[in-house]
Amino acid sequence: MNKLLSTLFAFVVTCVTASSVLAQDLKGNAAEGEKKNAMCLGCHSIKGYQASFPEVYKVPMIAGQSAKYIASALSAYKKGDRKHPTMRGIAASLSDQDMADLAAYFESDGPAIKVDAKASKEPSAAVQALLTRDPANTCTTCHGANFSTPKDGTVAKLAGQHADYLFVALKAYKTEGNPHVGRANGVMSGNAKKFSNNELKDIAKYISSLDGELKTVPEARFRTAAH
Repeated sequence: MNKLLSTLFAFVVTCVTASSVLAQDLKGNAAEGEKKNAMCLGCHSIKGYQASFPEVYKVPMIAGQSAKYIASALSAYKKGDRKHPTMRGIAASLSDQDMADLAAYFESDGPAIKVDAKASKEPSAAVQALLTRDPANTCTTCHGANFSTPKDGTVAKLAGQHADYLFVALKAYKTEGNPHVGRANGVMSGNAKKFSNNELKDIAKYISSLDGELKTVPEARFRTAAH
């Protein structure tokens, strides 16, 4: 019986892992994603729109984000590695191909001009001390020197993102045992737990102050000629 249970468990883990990889590696079609984005636009296409769970904060800007990261995040919500009732409900309704298509759409909907990595502002001495507290594993090791050039597509661009959202996300990596709030990621959890909430808030404010490639792009029918 134990052998059978072990075999079944291994099979389930293999299938879940394979599904996650597939969602990230499938080739997305931006045009198809535009047809499937109705559930996304109600929050992510309204500038300044605020979520109220688990606290009030601006929903993240996702236009211009890496497609691989978006697909990875949606897969994490679907599996429950990221706990958020609304996002999990939406992700649960999506196939791997849907995720890939939506990811391709939002990646292509960002600004055409790339941010100059050398133009980023320097952090204050206090924030610099936080960012380099662990020299062997700094935030920029994965997210890039200006928080907009991640080492690979599965890592988020952060520069210019809303500070209150970044703060909520960072705190989520510290949360354990809550069925509705939290994010399971060994690297991020380990890093976030090194800081107090006030220190995380200071880091979030600095990252938000940087020039980035993330935007909130209004739904097509509400866009002006200037956009």
